[in-house]
Amino acid sequence: METILALSGLIACIWLCIGIVIAARFYPGYSHLKQFCSELGADGSPTQRLSPIINNYPLGALFIAFGCYVLGSQPAYPSWIIIGAMIIVHGVGTWIAGYFPMDSDPYIKHPTRIGTVHATAGAVMLMSLLIAPLAAMFSDTVPLWFRWISALSVIGCITFTVTLASAYQNKTKPGLHQRISYGFQLAWLALLSLELAV
Repeated sequence: METILALSGLIACIWLCIGIVIAARFYPGYSHLKQFCSELGADGSPTQRLSPIINNYPLGALFIAFGCYVLGSQPAYPSWIIIGAMIIVHGVGTWIAGYFPMDSDPYIKHPTRIGTVHATAGAVMLMSLLIAPLAAMFSDTVPLWFRWISALSVIGCITFTVTLASAYQNKTKPGLHQRISYGFQLAWLALLSLELAV
């Protein structure tokens, strides 16, 4: 059971990739390059009900389970408490983002209340997996190789979040930049999961 909990972070990353691909198959014309992941569960989308069921809700549970495991694995170290807590926050944000769908138009000028809640949850998710690797970067209790991985994750995520903002403004391929940005965070989470499992 302990090994499963340790690997729940890795499982969540794999699940997310597969879940997005599956949901997209039921969304005619969906573009992974041009559309956000959240558009799969957006208000009025063909997969509004399906996407959170196969993605947000189980993923939130996996993130929270892994965060709790991290908290319990190194309870005496503040940096590990921060890491575990931020992963739990990421899981809760995943649930909220699934329950409150994004607006049907990602370029809407005046978002609805529900759309604003979704966007806020997304921002919290982004920040939580920036704070967690930052805590790992400056912790003497984290292996040196993983501290470098954490730094790479933070730099990569921030870089592609900036390019995402530009792609969004220019209405080019924000989906691609979002996936790369989040990909850095998920890779960090998966490697942390493997580090704790072995």
